[in-house]
Amino acid sequence: MKLSSILDTLSVPTLLLDEEKCRQNIRKMLGTAQQAGVAFRPHFKTHQSQEIGQWYKEEGVDKITVSSLQMAEYFAADGWKDITVAFPVNVREIDLINRLASDIQLNLLIENVESVKYLSDKLSHSVNAFIKIDIGYHRTGLDPQDFTTIDAILSAIEGVELLNFIGFLGHAGHSYKVRGKAAIHQVHEESLSAIRPLRTKYQDRFPQLLLSVGDTPTCSWEDQFEGVDEIRPGNFVFYDLAQWRIGACRLDQIAVALACPVVAKHPDRHQLIVYGGGVHFAKDQSMLLDGKTTYYGHLVEEGTSGWQLPNGQNYVSALSQEHGTLTVQPDIFERYEVGDMLVVLPIHSCMTANEMKEYLTLSGHRITRL
Repeated sequence: MKLSSILDTLSVPTLLLDEEKCRQNIRKMLGTAQQAGVAFRPHFKTHQSQEIGQWYKEEGVDKITVSSLQMAEYFAADGWKDITVAFPVNVREIDLINRLASDIQLNLLIENVESVKYLSDKLSHSVNAFIKIDIGYHRTGLDPQDFTTIDAILSAIEGVELLNFIGFLGHAGHSYKVRGKAAIHQVHEESLSAIRPLRTKYQDRFPQLLLSVGDTPTCSWEDQFEGVDEIRPGNFVFYDLAQWRIGACRLDQIAVALACPVVAKHPDRHQLIVYGGGVHFAKDQSMLLDGKTTYYGHLVEEGTSGWQLPNGQNYVSALSQEHGTLTVQPDIFERYEVGDMLVVLPIHSCMTANEMKEYLTLSGHRITRL
């Protein structure tokens, strides 16, 4: 179905999904993992949809990453049996931990002895444990050379019958702050260099230990992951303008876009006002290629397949709760009337999808999510 035909059916902000682009992104990343000889454990926090999860299953994927125990429960209900929760364990959710662990292989993140002590008293089913390592992002995780704390956690884990240490996990989230292939490669090399020595130090004690890494920018560009065992990218399934700005994807790989009704026009400043604000896009922002102008999304129009960028800079220049302001070229301004639907690529697809809660494919099929 043509994009214009879909837009004719809409009256409120709607998150569009190009299913073919999405499936191509999945196949491409799976191919990267297979070629590199590493396991593929994709992060599902971007799409959070059982139906989209099935597209991975169709490609042979059998283990996943999530960012919360509630998300793990949602995907476990759809038959996923090997799930890593890539967030430091929240011991207050012990009942949910035990409920999940009774049914699936649940892998938790540990970065302090206190969590181990709590689990030692409360676990009723076996769970696996990764120790979270800071490989450069500096958000959380242990310094990879803090052997005093790592050893203390390992000793504590070994004393808990139902807690099984399986390896070290890191996330190079600082790759989101760089621009260009060379800078992405540098983050990749530095993050692998940070985590690999842990295998050398602990492999005699734990011969089967795993090293798990993965972020969309590095996994999108790199084809070698020497010394690690699995990758966990997530945003690649949709991509977005932030990934494009980094250099992780092409514009034609972005698989989601937000359709918004035009509700007002301001000829004096060539601005279109749309029903589509922070509660739809979220408020992630980036810079235009001029390096000076902040924007929240970019206008796209119907192309030969899905959508494409029109000529010139046509972007979301401001967001409030329900309002979105687009600053556009004069010819674009004249092209749209009040009541028309226009389409915007989001800065951060994860947050936009979380706000919108469902997808509409270009074939007219609605897909629900957590």
